[in-house]
Amino acid sequence: MAHIIAVANQKGGVGKTTTAINIAAYLSKQGKKVLLVDLDPQGNTSSGLGIDKSALTHTLYDVLSGSITAVNAILSTAYYGLDILPASNVLAAAEIELSTRQKREFILKSALRGLEYDYIFIDCPPSLGLLTINGLVAANMLLIPAQAEYYALEGLGQLINTVKRVRAALNPQLKLLGVVVTMYDGRTSLSGAVMDELHKHFGELVFDTTVPRNIRLAEAPSHGKPIFAYDRFCRGAFAYKKLTKEVARRVEPVK
Repeated sequence: MAHIIAVANQKGGVGKTTTAINIAAYLSKQGKKVLLVDLDPQGNTSSGLGIDKSALTHTLYDVLSGSITAVNAILSTAYYGLDILPASNVLAAAEIELSTRQKREFILKSALRGLEYDYIFIDCPPSLGLLTINGLVAANMLLIPAQAEYYALEGLGQLINTVKRVRAALNPQLKLLGVVVTMYDGRTSLSGAVMDELHKHFGELVFDTTVPRNIRLAEAPSHGKPIFAYDRFCRGAFAYKKLTKEVARRVEPVK
């Protein structure tokens, strides 16, 4: 049975897609069978792995609409057998169309049922709409990337309240895997202050590994590559490799 991890934060620009892509890619590089689900109509996860969205025959939209099964929309990537369920801007229509369906919050969960992977990562859109709710209902764990800046803490309360409501009404198995601080700059007092606040609210759920501001991380998606395939010696690559090990230890603790 797959470990299904939703990567979510309703605030955009926090490194959510970069985190989903690179943890999934490093796990795949380590021999795990991994699927990335692009639940964001912007399709950045898809393009970030070199998928030409304009050439797609089938996307997650077709899966959610019920016209095909997930197996028929999944694509292989060039990275150690990492697979992706891609998206394009057509997915935006699903938010409206799903609202009229029965059990609308469970449609993604049903679509992913039976897929044989070690890990499934769901890159949620930067909102708390019906697509994100579907991601939280389908997952058994939530990973929250939070940018090391003043406004990072502002929206987290809203996200946590949404998670509590999802747990209470739709998915009692959902647990918070952790909060990872992105775009961290240890030279600034602001980054340290944000870390202190996050530790105050989330304690040990804050990952030890922080992801630094790194130009190579910012460049890699435009080349359609995870960071280890673009520049495996940069600071961003070392951070995501370390973070992936930390994620794996939390998901599959050594007995």
